[in-house]
Amino acid sequence: MSERAPREVEEFLTHLAIEKGRSANTLAAYRRDLATWSEHTSTPIGQRSADDVLAFYRALQARGLAPASVNRAMAAVRGLHRFLLAEGLMSTDPTADVEAGKLPRGLPKALTEDEVTRLLDAVTGEEPANRRDRAILEVLYGTGMRISEMVALSLEDLDLDGALMRVTGKGDKQRLVPVGRLASAAIEQWLEPGGRPSMAPENWAKRSDQNAVFLNQRGGRLSRQGIWGVVRKHGLTAGIADRLTPHVLRHSCATHMLDHGADIRTVQELLGHASVTTTQLYTKVSTDLMVRAYAAAHPRAAGRPGVAS
Repeated sequence: MSERAPREVEEFLTHLAIEKGRSANTLAAYRRDLATWSEHTSTPIGQRSADDVLAFYRALQARGLAPASVNRAMAAVRGLHRFLLAEGLMSTDPTADVEAGKLPRGLPKALTEDEVTRLLDAVTGEEPANRRDRAILEVLYGTGMRISEMVALSLEDLDLDGALMRVTGKGDKQRLVPVGRLASAAIEQWLEPGGRPSMAPENWAKRSDQNAVFLNQRGGRLSRQGIWGVVRKHGLTAGIADRLTPHVLRHSCATHMLDHGADIRTVQELLGHASVTTTQLYTKVSTDLMVRAYAAAHPRAAGRPGVAS
């Protein structure tokens, strides 16, 4: 490891020492943990995502560290990114989609297809906010995009005639993703009179707001917190709020596509993963589902060694 941590880490450690009065032992432990986090991937700290956070968590577990050590390291990572967000050194917090105390021991648990249907059916009514919320949920599940990518969506990114959407991901890398029939219909309904035009103000506060696909009630670009609120609200109605996040919808998109025979490279391109290794995590989820279904359905599977019943 390098002797001196990246600038962002040094600023955070200085903040802990001077403003929080943390002990020398605590600072030394945080420095070690954040050095490991810094070197976990070549992606700059300011551009890391929830995928990176989850991959780091699994890497710590794979090293056989004690749970207390893993939790301390993750607390350091969470504290660092909250500090950077508060100081304006990052525009998003990659740990925000990974709820405290709920990091998965293995892989994130996808929703079942029935649960997704229940969630999408929970949005009823034709009021502007309901049209918007329906489009948000359909697009999150239909494309598997990250919450930060949805916030950044602008009208010029949409090609509904071609059933495509341009998404700007990590490191400002752009990709084209297909938009399914139901997601396209939900977006079109949101863009029609009675939807987005009803939320548009007479005078736009920012030009970027004028181009935003999704607006808040004040006519501004909908934020990460706003999208979280949409997901939480309808998750409560559907009875799945305890384990629903925008990132769970991304996981569910990938898992369900693989369950239905999609090629792993296709899923990699859709989700914007730099490496297929990240996407391969979902193949394990799908295999687990297959094993459980086999054990439950095959008359000669029950009780077989190595097959859960």
